[in-house]
Amino acid sequence: MSVPSFFSAILFAFLFGYVLHEFTGLKMSGSLYEMDDYGEAMHLQWRNLILPAIVLGIRPLAVITQLMRNSLLEVMSQEYITTAYAKGLTTLQVIKRHAFKNALNPVVTAVSGWFASMLAGAVFVEYIFNWNGLGKEIVEALNTLDLPIITGAVLVIATLFIIINIFVDVIYVWLDPRVKLD
Repeated sequence: MSVPSFFSAILFAFLFGYVLHEFTGLKMSGSLYEMDDYGEAMHLQWRNLILPAIVLGIRPLAVITQLMRNSLLEVMSQEYITTAYAKGLTTLQVIKRHAFKNALNPVVTAVSGWFASMLAGAVFVEYIFNWNGLGKEIVEALNTLDLPIITGAVLVIATLFIIINIFVDVIYVWLDPRVKLD
């Protein structure tokens, strides 16, 4: 959980893309679309997405799993859960109908917070795995001090972050009927 995404990207690229390449078939770098040998057609290469996706997703996954577990345990100790058990519902029915939705509030908050760190981590992960994306453009613009590209990239990232926060507010209304959008 405490390993930064750029270091885990270097570690995963070296370990799975270089040392264990014969077993995994994964490459250290590559884009989602690659040209065939004749340069005529582009092919979708999902295997090039595996390592960057794991690197970006492993840190939030650990924190979100732990947070969901703690939140679910807290909700399961509430009185209305005891009432649901008294009505004869099974544990799976109680979790599905009553506990899961109520336990999601802190998880949704954490996911929206982790989105910013994933965007920051994506900048370095794209550069390490040689992906042509916004992150790689930001790093190259910083190296050449290309201010219009840096400004545009910051604007795009800020817009994405605002959209995610609005989306999280809408999810709060769905999760908790006490929350109103006014």
